[in-house]
Amino acid sequence: MSYIPEVKQRYVKDIVPALKEQFQYKSVSQVPKLTKISINQGLGAAVADKKLIDNAVNEMTAITGQKAIATYAKKSISNFKLREGMPIGVKVTLRGERMYEFLERLIKVSLPRVRDFKGINDKSFDGRGNYTLGVTEQIIFPEIDIDKIPKIQGMDITFVTTAQTDKEAFALLKEIGLPFKNQKN
Repeated sequence: MSYIPEVKQRYVKDIVPALKEQFQYKSVSQVPKLTKISINQGLGAAVADKKLIDNAVNEMTAITGQKAIATYAKKSISNFKLREGMPIGVKVTLRGERMYEFLERLIKVSLPRVRDFKGINDKSFDGRGNYTLGVTEQIIFPEIDIDKIPKIQGMDITFVTTAQTDKEAFALLKEIGLPFKNQKN
C-alpha cells in the first residue's frame, strides 16, 4: 500500500460533495479540480552570476522533489545586459501525487513558518480560475538549509484549476485548506 496524501483523500471524500452542493453541479465531473502547480523563480541577478542558476535548480529540486529546469531569455535587452538564450530563471510543474504532496507540505509546514503570517491574499486570481501565490523567501521550506544558501530568493506558486470562475476556484482552494485572510462581509 502506497502513501496517498491527505489532501487528495479529502478532495474525493469531502470537497467534491461540498462543492457540488454549493454550486448546484449536476455531475461530479463538473466540480473543479486542481490540475497542476507551477513553481517559478525569476533570477535577474543571474545575468552577472551564473552560479545562481545552479543553486536555484538544486534548491527547487529539493523543495519539490522533482528536477527543476532553467528558463532562458527569449529576447535581448541591452539596458539589462541580457542576451537571448541566457538563463534567467528556474521552473517546475507538478502534477498528480507530487502535486498533492507538495500542496500538503506547503499548507501544513511551510506557510506557518512565514513571519507574521496572517493568511494569504485572496485577490491574486487571474479571472480564469487560477491562483498565484508569491513567496518572498525560499527558507520557509524545511528542505532548505539556511546556512547553505548564498542568497534569499522569492518564488511564484501558481495553482491551475479547472474552475470556470474565480469564485469557484476560491471555494475549491479554501476547501483544500489554503489559509486565506479573513474576509469582512
